Amino acid sequence: MERTSTGFSLLMSAIMVAFIAAGTAVAKDPDPSRLLISRNAEFNKEILRVSESVYTAVGYAVSPVSMIVGPRGIVIVDTGLDVASSQEIRADFRRIVDKPVKAIIFTHGHPDHTHGASAFMDSTDVEVWAREGFPHEQHTLESAGILIQKKRGKKQAGFALSPEQRINNGVAKAFWPNRKSGIWGADQEVRPTHIFNSERQKLSVAGLNLELVAATGETDDALYLWFPAEHVVFAGDSFYKSWPNLYALRGTPYRDIRSWANVIDMIMQEGAVALVGGHTRPIIGKIEVNQTLTNYRDAILFLFDKTVEGINKGMTPNQLVDYVVLPEKYKNLDYLRPYYGNPEWAVRAIFSGYLGWFDGNATNLFPLSDEQEAQRIVKLAGGKDALGDLIAGAIKEQDYQWAAVLCDYLLAVDPKNRAAMHSKADALTALAEDMLTATARNYYLSSAIELREQASASGSE
Repeated sequence: MERTSTGFSLLMSAIMVAFIAAGTAVAKDPDPSRLLISRNAEFNKEILRVSESVYTAVGYAVSPVSMIVGPRGIVIVDTGLDVASSQEIRADFRRIVDKPVKAIIFTHGHPDHTHGASAFMDSTDVEVWAREGFPHEQHTLESAGILIQKKRGKKQAGFALSPEQRINNGVAKAFWPNRKSGIWGADQEVRPTHIFNSERQKLSVAGLNLELVAATGETDDALYLWFPAEHVVFAGDSFYKSWPNLYALRGTPYRDIRSWANVIDMIMQEGAVALVGGHTRPIIGKIEVNQTLTNYRDAILFLFDKTVEGINKGMTPNQLVDYVVLPEKYKNLDYLRPYYGNPEWAVRAIFSGYLGWFDGNATNLFPLSDEQEAQRIVKLAGGKDALGDLIAGAIKEQDYQWAAVLCDYLLAVDPKNRAAMHSKADALTALAEDMLTATARNYYLSSAIELREQASASGSE
C-alpha cells in the first residue's frame, strides 16, 4: 500500500442472584484504554494508494472516501461525513490527478458516508448512484415518528465528552459536529440520480467498468462495489476492522445478521486483492483479504447459530449472553475485537428480532412497573437510607454494575435523589474505564454527565 500524503440478608443475597444475569459483562481486555489509544493509528490522516487506479482517503473525518481513476474522469465511493472535510479530500485528490468527478456511489444511506457529497459535485452531470430504498434506516424510523434515536446517537458518539474522555469511536477518530452549519455541516441537496434495484448491475462510467452488488445487512439499502479490472472491493459498512455493529445502541430496525454473514461470503467469492471497508484502513493482499473475510463471516455465523441453538433450548436473553461465547480463535483477532459493535448486543438483537420482547418466562407476561418493583426492593432493603448504604458498599467493593442497578431502584421511587444520581454517575464512569467497546464507553460517560447535570438542578437529597 503506497502512501501518497499526509452481608446484608439472605433476601438481598437472593435478589443479587436474581439480577446477576442483568449485570453479566463481556470479557474485558486487561487494559481497554491502552487498546483504544493504540487504535488511533488506524485513523492517521493520509491518502493510501490501494491499487493502480484506486486511492482511499482515511482519517479526514470518520469514514474513508475513495477515488477510482478512469480514462475520462474519476468515480468517488462514499463522500464522508461533512462538506468541510470532504472539500479537503477533494483538493488532495486533485493533487494526485486533476480529472472531473463523473460519478458518486453511495454504499448505503448513513450520513457519515453521504453528507459530504456536494464537495464532489464538479458539475450538474455527475451521476449519483444508490440502491433502491435509500436511505432505508432513516426513512423507517422517521416515517414512524421515532426521534429518540438521535439523542441516543449523540450519547453513542460521545458528542458531550471532552477530548480526554473520548479516545475514539472504535472504528473512527473522535469527531465533533460543526454546530454552526447544522449537526453535520452537510449539504443535503445531493440526492441519487440513479437507483440500483437488482442483485447485481454492471456500470460503465468514466471509462471504467464497475459492478454494484446488493448487500443487505447493516441496512436494507446497502451495496458493495466490485472493480474487476484491479480486483478491488469496496465493502461499505459490511466490513471494517472491529466486531461488526450488528446492533447499534442508538436503536435501529433489526439488522439481518444472517444476511450480513452471507454478504461477507459473497465478497469473498469475488477474489479481491484489496478490501476497502466502510471504516478503518484498507486490507491489501489476496491471502490477507481472504483470511480476514473468512474469519469475519465464520465468527458472525457462529454467534448467530449458537444463539438460535440457545433459543431453541428455551433460554432467555440474559441466559443466552452467558451461553454464546466466541471461540478464542476469533476473540484474539484484532479485527474482531469489540471496538465498535459488541457480541452480547448481537445475541440480544437476534432474540428480539425473531421472537420480540417476551423472553418466555411466564413471570414476565405482565411484569411490575419499574416503580412498583423498586418500592418492593426498597422495602426489602429496609428503606431508602439502607438502600443508599448498599449502593455505597457496592461502589466501595467495585461492584459497579450492581451499584448502578441499585441506583435505578432508588431513583424509581425518588427521581430527584441527588445522592443516587451522583452514585450512579460514579458507577457508570467506572464501568466506562473498563470498557473496550467505544460506543458503550461513550454512552456510559455521556449518561454520567447527564446525571450530574440533573443532580445540580435537583433540590432533593
